[in-house]
Amino acid sequence: MIDSDVFVQSMQDVGVNFFTGVPDSILGGIIAELMIRGVYIPAVREDEAVGIAAGAYMAGRVPAVLMQNSGLGTCLNTLISLNLIYRQPCLLLVSWRGQDRNDAPEHRVMGEAMLQLLDTVRIPHRTLTEKTVVEDVRWVIDTSTKMQIPVVLLLAKGVVRGLHP
Repeated sequence: MIDSDVFVQSMQDVGVNFFTGVPDSILGGIIAELMIRGVYIPAVREDEAVGIAAGAYMAGRVPAVLMQNSGLGTCLNTLISLNLIYRQPCLLLVSWRGQDRNDAPEHRVMGEAMLQLLDTVRIPHRTLTEKTVVEDVRWVIDTSTKMQIPVVLLLAKGVVRGLHP
C-alpha cells in the first residue's frame, strides 16, 4: 500500500500544483494530506471541481480533480463540452468504486461500465498500481499535457492508504 504523503509528493514532483474535488473514502487519505499541505480546494459537486480546475489551468496551474467514479458520470458533460472541446488538460484522480463487486450496490453499474465509458468519450486512462506509482503518475501528466485533454488515473481500494485501515 502506498502512503498518502508519498503519493501526493509524487504528483507534486511531476508538477501538479492545484488540487480540487469531492470527498470519497478511498481518496480520504490523499485529501487529508493535501489539506495538511494547504493545497486542496473542496468542491460541492464534481462538475464544479472540473470548472474550478479549468480556471486554475487558465491561470497557469497544473490541476488535478479528485472524485469517485460516480462523480465521473456527474461531470461528463463538463469534461466533454469544456475540457475536450477547448483542449484543457487536467489530471482526474478517480476512485474505482464497484470494481470488484464487493462494494455497495449503487457503485456496481458505474464500476463495471467505467472503462468502456472512458474509451467511448476518448478520455485516456490508466490504473494506479503500487509497483508502478511513479510511472503511472508521470504517464498521466505527460499524456494530459501532450494531448491537452483530461486524463484519468484510476485508484482501486487499498492501493493508496485511506483514512481508515
